[in-house]
Amino acid sequence: MIIEKVITNIDQLSQEELEKRHKERVYLESGHLVKRIQRVKTDHGRELGIRLNEAKDLQAGDVLYMDDDNMVIVDVLSDDLLIIKPRSILEMGTIAHQLGNRHLPAQFEDDEMLVQYDYLVEELLKQMDIPFIREERKVRQAFRHIGHSHDE
Repeated sequence: MIIEKVITNIDQLSQEELEKRHKERVYLESGHLVKRIQRVKTDHGRELGIRLNEAKDLQAGDVLYMDDDNMVIVDVLSDDLLIIKPRSILEMGTIAHQLGNRHLPAQFEDDEMLVQYDYLVEELLKQMDIPFIREERKVRQAFRHIGHSHDE
């Protein structure tokens, strides 16, 4: 089976719609959410080809296939993350500036900044006395590098 588009996301479906269908999951590393073409296997052993027509990243909860009885849902494997918890806008600005200089992609959830684990960033956070924890956590979307050159 070749998947060419995302049907919906489970966040858009009612509880009744979710409960009436058998669910298979495709577990992806967060970095694979950006791939438009890939071969995957569901947790039930079914092989699928993904060839998305739209230039849109996959997200956790995306529904790749759905009929009256079944659905195939994207799930994301946990990442090794640094969860940064600045105490003030000054700390947030300072660490954001430092990470931006390193071109590290970050995500934000509530009052937390999430970056993929890097021992140099961990050392920097310790030196700057900015609160953080290291944690395995699922993210909903891929960490994206923003294309940029200092030559411009």
